[in-house]
Amino acid sequence: MPIRHFLTLADLSAAELHNLLRRAEQLRAVHESGALHEPLRGRVLGMIFEKSSTRTRVSFEAGMSQLGGNAIFLSPRDTQLGRGEPIEDTARVLSGMLDAVMIRTFAHENVTRFAQAASIPVINGLTDDHHPCQLLADLQTWQAHRGDLTGLSAAWLGDGNNMCRSWMQAAELMGFTLRIGCPDDYAPHDLNDFANTQHHASPQQAVAGVDLVVTDVWASMGMEDEAKARNAAFAPYQVNAELMACAQAQALFMHCLPAHRGEEVSAEVIDGPQSVVWEEAENRLHAQKALLEWLVG
Repeated sequence: MPIRHFLTLADLSAAELHNLLRRAEQLRAVHESGALHEPLRGRVLGMIFEKSSTRTRVSFEAGMSQLGGNAIFLSPRDTQLGRGEPIEDTARVLSGMLDAVMIRTFAHENVTRFAQAASIPVINGLTDDHHPCQLLADLQTWQAHRGDLTGLSAAWLGDGNNMCRSWMQAAELMGFTLRIGCPDDYAPHDLNDFANTQHHASPQQAVAGVDLVVTDVWASMGMEDEAKARNAAFAPYQVNAELMACAQAQALFMHCLPAHRGEEVSAEVIDGPQSVVWEEAENRLHAQKALLEWLVG
């Protein structure tokens, strides 16, 4: 059986994505029941972090432990990546010692090159272009509240970043409509490649009547020098009570976290009754356990 990688949502078929989400809900129920489920006993996940993280590290490390396996954390100080050793050499060496590798880095090319040389599954824990693991948790959460997502609509408010691009892929696979609300200069360059995605310069038009509203920080890690300009450009796109009122009355709110209250989202929204961000965050654990079970088990 050929090695499977998870670098973007496009690595999955629609059926595989549906199966993963279904399994994630089952594993959440197993976890809540307190039952032991250890199909990955004796297996080891290597976790390479060139970008810092809270949720990604804890969810993968806890997930492997709960599945009976182990996880090894590798910071930039602990690897030769970026210090002279070719990515391909590192991939070949780690393939002989580990059962899978998760990488959180900047350039998506680095994850792609690693996967091409590896003989074990490689998981994208986040790059500048995609964040597919977060979308597994987001979709699991949305389905838990709304069931079948076919024909529903979601609004993305803010930068056309890695999260936005993964939402675009999700819309194609799951059959819902995605409306991106952002300034023209920050819209994804490949919008025309996605039939289920629309762009609106007006935040009110993007949110009008949707079933879900999603946002993210305006300046991602590594963009600190652009923060002032981005805050000015995205100020009209803040998700607040007034903007949420344009959506369906029962619309949900999501944020991948960490959140900056008073910038991309108001405190009354993220801490309000329409917010499911804490369930969304916990589902990183269950969705990634389903992913690990599928790729490694």
